[in-house]
Amino acid sequence: MTQKKGAVKFIGQDGNEFYHVLRSNVQHYFQQEGIDTFANTAMRLKTATLLTAYIGGFICVLTVPMPWFLMLPVWIFMGVACAGIGMSVMHDANHGSYSPNPQVNKALGLTLNLLGGAVFNWKLQHNVLHHTYTNIHGLDDDIDTKAGMRFSPHQTLEDKHKGQFIYAFGLYSLITIYWIFAKDFIQYRQYRKNGVNADKPSVYKRRLLQLILLKTSYLFVFLVVPVVFFQIAPWLVLTGFLLMQMTGGLILSVVFQLAHSIEETTHPLPDELNTIHNSWAVHQMETTVNFSQNSRFITWYVGGLNYQIEHHLFPKICHIHYPKISAIVRDTAEQFNIPYLENKKLSEALRSHIRLLRSLGQRPTWESLLD
Repeated sequence: MTQKKGAVKFIGQDGNEFYHVLRSNVQHYFQQEGIDTFANTAMRLKTATLLTAYIGGFICVLTVPMPWFLMLPVWIFMGVACAGIGMSVMHDANHGSYSPNPQVNKALGLTLNLLGGAVFNWKLQHNVLHHTYTNIHGLDDDIDTKAGMRFSPHQTLEDKHKGQFIYAFGLYSLITIYWIFAKDFIQYRQYRKNGVNADKPSVYKRRLLQLILLKTSYLFVFLVVPVVFFQIAPWLVLTGFLLMQMTGGLILSVVFQLAHSIEETTHPLPDELNTIHNSWAVHQMETTVNFSQNSRFITWYVGGLNYQIEHHLFPKICHIHYPKISAIVRDTAEQFNIPYLENKKLSEALRSHIRLLRSLGQRPTWESLLD
C-alpha cells in the first residue's frame, strides 16, 4: 500500500446524477414492495443451514468413528460450508447489511473467526480500501501483488508472472492458510504504518493481543482438540485441516477474482493531484463484473457475490435482494449510457480471468523488441 486512505478523490458530476437517480429508484422498489433492506426468512434459513453444515461436520469428525477415506471428505465438506459462511453470512454482517441491530451484525460478523480471520483487519481491507478504491493499484489490497501474482497492469512485470495463469489456482487454495499464519499480522502492521489504522497506541496493542489469542484459539480447536481429547491420529487431523483450508481458500479466491480481475474491467490511476476523473459510482461500474446471474444455486451459495455490481453500489443492502434490484441497476445504467458488465456463465468468467492473468504475465510485443 503506497497511499493513505482518503488520498485519492473521485471527481465526476455526470456519474453523481446517475447514482442519485439509481438510489431513488432502488429506494422506491423497497417502499413499493413494503420490505426492508435487511435479511429475510430465506436469508436466516440459509444462515442456519451453512452454520449447521460446518459445525455439524466438525462434530461428526470428533464423535463418529470412521476410516480416513470417509473422514477426509467430511473435512472437504467443511471447507465448502466454511466458504459459504464467509460469502453468505460474514460478508453481509460485517457490512452491516444483515440486520438493523448492530449487535446481530457484530455477532454474525464474528463467523469470520471460523475461517481463521480477524474482523478488524478484514473491515479495513475490504470495507474501507477495496470498496472505496476498487482496482486502483497501491490502494486496493485485493489486487496488491501477492506470492508471484500480478493482477494489475500497473504492477511491476517479472519473469515469474509468465506462468501465473497456470499456477494461480494452486496459490488460491493456500490463501486461508496464509491468512491464518501471516496475512493478518502483516496487514496489521502495514495499516498502522500507512495510516489506515488510526487507533490509539493502547487500542492498537490490545487488538494485537486479541489477534494473537484468536489465532492460537483457532489452531487449538482444530488441531489440538481432535488429537488430545478425541484420540484422532495427528496425520489425519492435519491432512483434513489442510484439505478444509485449501477447499475453502480456492472457492473464496476464485469467486472474488471473478468480480474484478476480468478482461472487461478497468484499472485507472489517479493523476498527479491524486484525482480519479470519474465519479465513485461510475468507477464501480467500470471496475466490477457480475457473473452467472441466472444460476439460483450459485447466487444462493456465493451470497450474491455474483451480483458484485449491486453489492459495490449498495453494500448496506442484504445480498438476498440483489437479484430483484439488478434490473433496476441495469436499466438506470442504460439510461445514462454507463456499462453494465457481466459474464452470463461461470465458465465464461473463469476463461476471462485466466486470459487476463495470461496477458498480465506477458510483455507487450513492442516492449519485447526493446529488450
